[in-house]
Amino acid sequence: NRVMSRAETLGRLYSCGFELIDEKFIDQQFYFAARKIDIPVFDASPTYGPLIKLKRYGKNGEILGVYKMRTMHPFSEYLQAYVYEKSQLQEGGKFKDDFRVTSSGKLMRKFWIDELPMILNVLKGEMKIVGVRPLSEHYFNLYTDELKEQRLKSKPGLIPPFYVDMPITLEEIMASEMRYLKAHEKHPLLTDINYFFKAFYNILFKKARSK
Repeated sequence: NRVMSRAETLGRLYSCGFELIDEKFIDQQFYFAARKIDIPVFDASPTYGPLIKLKRYGKNGEILGVYKMRTMHPFSEYLQAYVYEKSQLQEGGKFKDDFRVTSSGKLMRKFWIDELPMILNVLKGEMKIVGVRPLSEHYFNLYTDELKEQRLKSKPGLIPPFYVDMPITLEEIMASEMRYLKAHEKHPLLTDINYFFKAFYNILFKKARSK
C-alpha cells in the first residue's frame, strides 16, 4: 500500500475515461466528484521508475517512445488537457505552478537532467541533435495545421529553436519553430549548425532556460 498524490489520483481517473467535476481539500483530505465520459485509454503496464518512455510525434507522424527521466507523478501524462484548461500556458509555453511536477523533477528540469535520456532516441535514429521538440498529442493539436504539416517533415530534436529565439507566448513559439523548419528545409546542415551554436551561446552566456 502507498499514498497516491493528487496528480496520480486525477491522472488515474482521466486514464479510465472520467472527467473531473469538482475537487476540494477538507481537513487535509482530498475529495472529488467525477463522471464517466469516455472509454479507458490507460497503459496496461504503467511504470513507476525514474526512467520513462512517453508517446510523442516524430517524423511523418510516427509515434515515438521518447525517453526521459521522470519529473512528474505517475499518470500525470493523462492530465495535460485538464491542466491546460485550468491554467493555460504561461511564459515559455509551460504551465505555471504545475502540481504534477515533483520537487526532484523541478531540480532535474532546471539542469536538463530529465532530457539526457533522449540521447538514446538520437542514437536510435529517431531524433537528431537540433530540431523542434517532440510533442504529445495534446500539444501537437494546439498548433496550426500549417505548422503541424511542416513539423512532420523532419525528425524532432534534442536542442530546440526555443533556445535561439527564447519565445514567450505559444504564438511566438510557433513562429520560432516555423522559421527554423523553413530554413532547415532549404539548408538542413547549415541551419542545424547555426542553431546549435546560437543555442549553446544563449544557454552558456545568457542563461537561457526552458522553465
